[in-house]
Amino acid sequence: MRVTVIGCSGSFPGPDSPASSYLVEADGFSMLLDIGNGAVGSLQRFHGLLDIDAICISHLHPDHCLDLTVYWIARTYCPDGPAPRIPVYGPRDTADHMIKAYELEPNPEMTATFDFRPLEPGPTRIGPFTVTTALMNHPVEAYGLRIEHGGSALTYSGDTGHSDDLVRLARGSDLFLCEAGFADRPDLPPDMHLTGREAGEHAERAGVGRLVLTHLLPWNDPSETLSEAKASGFRGPVELAEVGAVYDF
Repeated sequence: MRVTVIGCSGSFPGPDSPASSYLVEADGFSMLLDIGNGAVGSLQRFHGLLDIDAICISHLHPDHCLDLTVYWIARTYCPDGPAPRIPVYGPRDTADHMIKAYELEPNPEMTATFDFRPLEPGPTRIGPFTVTTALMNHPVEAYGLRIEHGGSALTYSGDTGHSDDLVRLARGSDLFLCEAGFADRPDLPPDMHLTGREAGEHAERAGVGRLVLTHLLPWNDPSETLSEAKASGFRGPVELAEVGAVYDF
């Protein structure tokens, strides 16, 4: 399994990264985890624009889904004719949300390009992957995803506050892409985002192999987020997500 960071900025694109998007590949199958604003531009640096076989959207905040609207244009109006229809997994209202975001009338235009399928807690098969989802603690319907293939496992937190379900989902994963959107301070709202320290604590409880901190807000100091995670008690390697970083496992 190979994972490439397409975008890792939290809440809005930063100067060095679009918002959340991660490319997962195995056996010639390519799947995007989220497609936040700016992701389609970055994707073209690392992968064929139309060579995507499936998309999973963790939740419907713009920094995780909005570039699906422009990806619809790319797949629908490319010079060689429409690209093959692909499945898009997401919360129940994903199709309506995306159609309204592009201000299309309720018609089959976007659904002719994307086969929208609802995510639900539990396992499903997507290409060569077994994808297991669990609801996270966030103000909207939001999922964490565990992707398994050939004895290896990746867990992607999406957006979440403190979550025992995330610990269970990530148990024993080789790679843990965990959000660390908040700087550690006493006035943080609950059930929204994790700090670097909390990401490290979740990683240690889950016994993961490697922790990569994601959803890094542009106004936070990433070195402080990394220091918090390293001081959390997590005993494995920990690093900041960077656009273009590749993980093979």
